[in-house]
This record gives sequence, C-alpha cells and structure tokens, in this order.
Amino acid sequence: MSPDRSLIERFPAEEYRNRKVLLIVPDGTRTAPIGMAFRTLHEQIGGVTKAFDVLIALGTHQPMSETAIRARLEISEAERNGVYRNVRFFNHEWNNPAALQRIGVIPAEDIRELSGGLFSMDVPVEVNKLVFDYDQVIIVGPVFPHEVVGFSGGNKYLFPGISGPELLNFFHWLGAVITTPKVIGSKWTPVRKVVDRAGTMLKVDKRCVAMVVNPDKSLAGMFIGSPEEAWDQASELSRLVHVIYKEKPFHTILSCVPPMYDELWTAGKARYKLEPVLADGGELIIYAPHVREVCVSHRTTIMAIGYHCRDYFLKQWDAFKHYPWGVLAHSSHVHGLGTYDDGVETRRARVTLATAIPPEVCRQINLGYRDPATIRMEDYANREAEGVLLVPKAGEILYQLKSPPDWAR
Repeated sequence: MSPDRSLIERFPAEEYRNRKVLLIVPDGTRTAPIGMAFRTLHEQIGGVTKAFDVLIALGTHQPMSETAIRARLEISEAERNGVYRNVRFFNHEWNNPAALQRIGVIPAEDIRELSGGLFSMDVPVEVNKLVFDYDQVIIVGPVFPHEVVGFSGGNKYLFPGISGPELLNFFHWLGAVITTPKVIGSKWTPVRKVVDRAGTMLKVDKRCVAMVVNPDKSLAGMFIGSPEEAWDQASELSRLVHVIYKEKPFHTILSCVPPMYDELWTAGKARYKLEPVLADGGELIIYAPHVREVCVSHRTTIMAIGYHCRDYFLKQWDAFKHYPWGVLAHSSHVHGLGTYDDGVETRRARVTLATAIPPEVCRQINLGYRDPATIRMEDYANREAEGVLLVPKAGEILYQLKSPPDWAR
C-alpha cells in the first residue's frame, strides 16, 4: 500500500469533521517526506476540520522562518497563499515560560528507577501549551538512531521536541552520563523510558506517523498508531536500515556534514554516529565549510565551558552543575570519550573542525582546527583497507563495529 493511501485509510475524514488538529513535525535537520504527509493529511481532512495547524518541534534548535517552514512542508509560496492559507505555522518556544504549561513532575523515586539509579531528583514536565487548544495532536516524523535516546521518534517529538527546559536538560545529560556509544542504536534506554513516562502525563489525544527513510531519501516504511506503538515498529526497521557494521575501527574519518546542519550544535551528529568506529588515538574531521557558528542559542555557554569529556564535568561537578545540562551533554557528545584524572584531561580520539569557525575559536573551545580549503574529499575515498573512512553525508546513518569494545557495550 502506498504511503498516501495508508494515511487516507487511517485518517478518515468523517472522524475529523469540525475538530481541531495540530501537526507536530521536526525542523529541517531530519530527512523525511514530511511534505508528502502534510499534503496528504491536509487534502484528506483539512477541508472538514475546524483548524489544521503545524507546530515545529524544535527542542532548542533555532526557530524556522516562514520560507524555511514552506521548504520543510515542500509547498510553494503560491500554495501557501492559496490552498494552505488557513494553516497556521508555529515554532516551539522552549525558553518562553509564557508558551509552556506544567503537566506534572516525575518524582525522584521514579527517576531513580527509570535511570537505573544514575539520578534521584524530581523532574518537572512542561509542554508547549498549544497542544491543549486542539482535539488531536498528530506527530509526523522520522525515526533514526539517536545519540541521546537510542532511537529518535515517537514521544521524543513531544519530549524534548516541544517541552520545557527542565526535562530537556535532564534528558540530554542522562544520555551523556550513560555515554553516546552505549546509548546510540539501543532501543529501551533509560532516556527512552523517561521520554515515554513523560508521554503518559500528556493527556491529549495523540497519534503518530513514524517514518523510516532510506539513505536515498525514499521511504522504507511508515507506521501509524500511538506514539509508543508507531515508534516501537519503526525503530525495529530503523535498526536494519540505518546501521552499517564494520570489521575494524578507522584511524582517520572524514565526516562530511550536509547543509541541513548549519551550526555545530546540529553538525555534531557527524561525530556522534561515527564514534563507535573511530580508533583509539584516531582523528575524526568534521568537514563542513558552510558551518560558521558554534550555536546561536547557547554560544555564550559553549564559549565559557568548551568541549570536554563527560568525566571532566562529573569530577568538577560543583563548578559546572549550574550550567544548562543540555549544553554540557552536547559538549561531551562532540568531544567524545576520555578521562579526567589529577587535573589532566585525556581524550580517547581527536576531533578536528574543518569549518568556517575560526582557528582561534576552535582553540578556545578545545577542538582542533583545519582549513577546509586544504581538504579534498577524493583524497579520503576508497581507503578503508588503510584505516581511512570517507562518509559523504554524515549524521543519520550509524556506524558500529561488529565486535564493539567494552566502552561501546
């Protein structure tokens, strides 16, 4: 059955007559046929609903312009002003208290159980209050291996996609403490358990369209149901589609960042998906000549703390605990594994930025620098037998070893 036919059959128009529907979709940093789903659903039910609107699940990513949202939904300006003129577009506002509503607290004893004893603290749960203005929320988005939660998708588009900062920061730091190699590509992680627990607290009618996208951007599968059900099925397919296994690690990796990642905050995915196959003492080069900014939202914090391994923060916790935990998590994810003993930080492998971020900034944030003009992708191609790996489009496909080391188990 074609994807559009599945959507038509699973979303019968009569069930939506005079109802208000909110589509929650990811921003432009996720590859998926969001436009197909938007068009099909609007054609199927948009004409009978009282409202049919779109909320961008940004997490802490930058707000999208009207032009960028049109591109995400694959519609023209003429279509926006015509057939889609009544559709309202909203960006999530994670740092605007007025845009959020608290729906409860996950108590410390539950967090202790969900996190496997790593944390014991109350975690407030807030969500974009727009969801309460609608009769049904429809989540539309892809599922990929993910550095924080294991596999993205499902309730993650709610928490932290449209959540408040407390859960968002806790979610990311929990994953960082476990470490990316132990989380990424694993299904029932402690972080996923926290996300799904938060999902049970949101008492609105929720449906989910979970997509699995092939590397050539075609659709490998689409699953429709509750956020939990759709994600469960999609993550199983993602495990087959989005993981490449290698026999041996590589001492040099050129990880090429696609244009959809326009700052290091998101371009870091080119690092996360490849750490499992980066050899001890090796070098991963994030090749992104188009990236000029570390992070618009969190630049001040990142410039203050730099990029360091997890233990650098944990062993100096009093000095860092007041910073946003999500930024600490990003820092340790990009830096990768390492140790911190007797005031000395030792990295497992090097990370070099071949971007438009100046060398003095790279030094300040504790990352290597290389002039991107000195890099030719062809120099890294077809050299896997030599321990050199070229990844032309990094960030969504996970690379793992067939026999992973202890630090990745």
